[in-house]
Amino acid sequence: MGAEQKAQAKTDQAKGKVKEAAGRTVGNERLVAEGRADQTKGDAREAKEKTKDAFKN
Repeated sequence: MGAEQKAQAKTDQAKGKVKEAAGRTVGNERLVAEGRADQTKGDAREAKEKTKDAFKN
């Protein structure tokens, strides 16, 4: 399950970067904000998984 969550975190981060870049390109602030939110969601998920890994060992 951990690898799946890590992959999802990376996916959220990448999706957020694409949304943010697209929003900046077309001047859509809502899309920029959604992209940042997706990146933050991915960052939080990644941090959670790293914390879980640290306590496993």
